[in-house]
Amino acid sequence: MTMEDNFNWAEGMACAVTVADAEGVIRYMNRRARETYRKHGDLVGKSLYDCHGERAAGIIRRLLAEGGTNAYTIEKEGLRKMIYQTATTDADGRVTGIVEVSMVIPEELPHYVRG
Repeated sequence: MTMEDNFNWAEGMACAVTVADAEGVIRYMNRRARETYRKHGDLVGKSLYDCHGERAAGIIRRLLAEGGTNAYTIEKEGLRKMIYQTATTDADGRVTGIVEVSMVIPEELPHYVRG
């Protein structure tokens, strides 16, 4: 079974999904992520640290060392996006890598409070 076989569910998603291992090496990108970063070539097998500035690299190091999440919104090429980065862990709670999900969000995003 290949890495891609494990992520068949992500291929048809309308958001970009990138998975890296505990050393920060990209192991998987779904179709949307590959399209988004096409101009940079095939990034699978490359280090996240080579793709980010020092501030972002520090966040990646923290997530891989301590776990947790980092979430924020950006505007790029006229599109608003939600970026959600989260550490992945094994059954014993050890960090095994990081996943980033990037999705286009509408200009006006409804917010609901549910009790």
